[in-house]
Formats: sequence, structure tokens, C-alpha cells
Amino acid sequence: MVEPMPSPSLLLVLHDVAPQTWIDYQPFVEAVDALGAVPMTWLVVPDFHRHNDLQDHPEFRRMLAGRLERGDELALHGYFHCDDQPLAVNPRDWFMRRVYTHEGEFYQLSQAEALARLCAGIDLFQRYQWPLQGFVAPAWLMSEGTRQALRQLPLTYTSDAQHLYRLPDFTQVDAPGLVWSARSAWRRGLSKLVSDRLEHRWRQAPVIRLGIHPVDMRHEFSRTYWLNTLQRLLDEGRMPLTKACWLARQNEHMERAA
Repeated sequence: MVEPMPSPSLLLVLHDVAPQTWIDYQPFVEAVDALGAVPMTWLVVPDFHRHNDLQDHPEFRRMLAGRLERGDELALHGYFHCDDQPLAVNPRDWFMRRVYTHEGEFYQLSQAEALARLCAGIDLFQRYQWPLQGFVAPAWLMSEGTRQALRQLPLTYTSDAQHLYRLPDFTQVDAPGLVWSARSAWRRGLSKLVSDRLEHRWRQAPVIRLGIHPVDMRHEFSRTYWLNTLQRLLDEGRMPLTKACWLARQNEHMERAA
């Protein structure tokens, strides 16, 4: 007997979650909550840009704990979310670290450096009794040292812009994602054109990720796009899940089919 495929899903993912970005996200989260039961994955930064240590923000931590009680997921999103390593002379690395992003924290870390920051993040989650399964590197940039460090830790997944990876063996799982560059009007316009085309291309995909950033919330055009897209995908019958729950469903399907 052939096992039926799981229902098509959508994953709503909030990047760069920190005390200073909550003011951007709060109206959007309230609008999503008004739609009904839509679980979200929150990518939490323990000390955003070295100025927002979570231990100094008990009210924000209580809010995150409340999201867990609603069925949301908290994942580790770097530790400082800033690239503080010495600059390299390699042109490609310079481009990735100073043009593509200034926040590729794990792009050049050695295995020991990556392991230390990952363990510090895991310790923080354990301190506040937050379940933890996933790690997402800022800007999805990971050094080989980071990959080796992840193989040693009790995490179940990581991801890049278009895939999830089961740990510790980095088994690749297709999980296409929409993401915007919203810093300027022309970027927002181009992002919408690209996203509309990608959504049409992926309408039969088993899962679509909506990767949202705080800057998206600062502009009505991009904020409205994300709410409308979420509503449209829900109306099309896609099941909203957290990243960890979606991967667990995929694992269960494979085990039944084996």
C-alpha cells in the first residue's frame, strides 16, 4: 500500500527575533493571531548585535514562553547576529561579508569558535526551559567549521534559503522559501515581482516557507504582502506548521513508507 503524501504545508518563520525587533513584529504577530491557529517559528538571537542580551529582558522572555504555550517554535539564530571576525582580503569573502550582508556571524568561524557560540545558545535555551531543535545561521551563511560543530550537538535541523538539513548528517530536504529585500522602495518592488513568480512556480510544492525579517514590517507595502500571501496560502488549503513539526511529519511519512 502506498502511503499518501502529507498535506501541502506552509512555514511562517520570523527572523532576527530580539527585544529591539519586537516593536516591528508585534502588530504583524497580532494580525496573524487574529487569523486563527497559525503556528510560527521564531528565530531567536540571544544577544542581538551585542546590545540585547535576553537575560536583561524578562518581559520579552515571558512573551516568548507564552508563544511556546500557543504551539509556536523557538529556534536558535546565531548568538550575536553580527560579523565581528577580522576582514579577509579574498574578494569573494569581502563581497559576502560587506556587500551581501554585514551579519554573517557564522560565515568564517572555526569549529571551536562555532561550537562555543552554539553551546552558549543551547545553554541559554536550557536555562529558560525552552525546547530547542533547530539552528539557523544569520544570512544562512555557515563555515565548514560551523557544519562540523553542528554534527556534535543534540540539534535536529539547520537550514539555508531553500532547504532544511537533518542533523547530524546534513540530509537535504527541499523547502523553498520566499524572502524579501525591503530596505528601499525599488528592492521592495523587485522582491514582490520575484516572489509572485516563485509562488506561482511552487504552487504544487509540498511546503513553502515565508521568511520574514523585521525590516519587512517597517513598510506597509511589504507588511501587507506577507499578510496577504499568508492568507492566500491558507485559503488554498496549506497547513501551517512550525519547521520542527513539518520535519517530524516528513520523518513519519518516510518511516511508514519504508
